[in-house]
Amino acid sequence: MPIEIIQHIRKVIDLSDQEAEEFGSILLEKKLKAKSYLIQPGDQVSEEFYVVKGCLIAYCLDDFGNKHILQFAIEDWWISDFEAFFNDLPAKLFVEAVEDCELLGIQKSSLETLFKRIPKFERFFRIKTTNAFVALRTRILSSLQKNAKERYLEFCELYPDVEKRLPNYHIANYLGLQPESLSRIRKELM
Repeated sequence: MPIEIIQHIRKVIDLSDQEAEEFGSILLEKKLKAKSYLIQPGDQVSEEFYVVKGCLIAYCLDDFGNKHILQFAIEDWWISDFEAFFNDLPAKLFVEAVEDCELLGIQKSSLETLFKRIPKFERFFRIKTTNAFVALRTRILSSLQKNAKERYLEFCELYPDVEKRLPNYHIANYLGLQPESLSRIRKELM
């Protein structure tokens, strides 16, 4: 079991070696090549994934076929179609590998059993979910209150590792900009 996920968890909760071992026993390793899908609309989503290596994007398509990126995930982040995962609904999102990825999956049923056996894991996942909610709210407020340049600067400050690894058009999409507009902003800042 990769030590990265245990270190990730220990940043939030105390974990004995035995508890870490039990957690590790329910993880499923998954490898994904760049440009392949982890999840597609209509899939049943029974797992959430921790990124050991690589970069993924979660997005939806509107009625006109336009892509709208909702989330990135790099090392030490979690990704899934969380609405589908938590509510037992078919997926609405695409989750696609931007780079070759190594992931650790955890089944919802295994997670529920883990919560009963080691309740502190429920605290860990509650904190992670709360942090994700706050980040989403911050992103929405930023898109409503800040201009394009301010949003880009905020993105670079919050996610410097992501900004360096993604193509311009993905970042522009995430920020609600045209790629040309983002290129102009970058030139202004040089």
